[in-house]
Amino acid sequence: MNKFPGEIYDARKRGPRNSAGCDTPPRTGGRDDLIGLPQGRDRAAEVGREGSETRTCAPRGLGKRPANRAGLGKLAGVASLAAAALGALPAAASDWGQVNLPRGVTNVSTRIYALHMMAFWVCVCIGAVVFGVMIWSLIFHRKSRGAVPDVTLVHSAKVEVIWTAIPVLILVGMALPAARLLVRINNNTNSQLSIRVNGFQWGWQYKYLGTNVSIISKLSMASDAARMLDSGINVNSVPHYLLSVDHQLVVPVGEKIRLLITSVDVVHSWWVPDLGVKKDAIPGFINQASFIINPSKAGVYRGQCTELCGRDHAFMPIVVRAVTPAAFQAWLKQKEAAGKEASAGAPASTSAAVST
Repeated sequence: MNKFPGEIYDARKRGPRNSAGCDTPPRTGGRDDLIGLPQGRDRAAEVGREGSETRTCAPRGLGKRPANRAGLGKLAGVASLAAAALGALPAAASDWGQVNLPRGVTNVSTRIYALHMMAFWVCVCIGAVVFGVMIWSLIFHRKSRGAVPDVTLVHSAKVEVIWTAIPVLILVGMALPAARLLVRINNNTNSQLSIRVNGFQWGWQYKYLGTNVSIISKLSMASDAARMLDSGINVNSVPHYLLSVDHQLVVPVGEKIRLLITSVDVVHSWWVPDLGVKKDAIPGFINQASFIINPSKAGVYRGQCTELCGRDHAFMPIVVRAVTPAAFQAWLKQKEAAGKEASAGAPASTSAAVST
């Protein structure tokens, strides 16, 4: 029980402690102690000399501030050293370009990237606001600053409406462009070239519809040899290790390409990030995908099978070579002529074998 208002009695001390946790000289109850006459001052000096039993302290919370500031200084020093160390790393080691989505080279992939970045910055803003309010509350509304919790606010209809309406508006604002993009992704009409894609263990077959051109694309011999156990080949010396093939899929730029994707054995998935295309190849079912490569983006683009399809799933790369329309027509005519020669030579060799 407190003997005096605002003081806490401590049986282990000669006197009581005040609300800040500091020892105060014991009161004798006399008038001199109350009005500060010499007798009271002498008694206070006597108590002050009893250092083994009475301690002097500052108000609660003030004694810890220098230590907290020193701790913050140490943290700032560590953060600056870490930033300097990260800044000293070579750019090739970090390679931040592989962390984010690629912009791609098609009309769809660039829109996917823009939608992704919009959602990313919305999440960054939400996180900054939420954690900013939390940190501000922890710093400026802590107990050592005399903050008192409000126990009267148990319900507020206004607050409920606000923190429900804001997330709904954010989600609607993000859903509308996402829905428009989904419609554009699945629009496979008015294509100028159709290619049937057959997945198999472990490679791809491409059939150019309307022609007799069909190619089989499998892992290149260099990568296949380097992947063997105890091959002795340094994989870093193999160009595009596990991402190179023996026959590439050739398409023209600036034209709408439609892919008819299926499988002959198990489920595969045809994925080329720069084209913004990822479709499952399912046996007995045909999935469609389409893309238009920007006319200024001729080049080679690589992907992989992204559906676990068996032992050599990791060895099913996809390589697409985009060329100009004129170069594509020349390549297609060359392949058609080679196919006709091969088909014409097959019956002749068969009849010769029968005659012998």
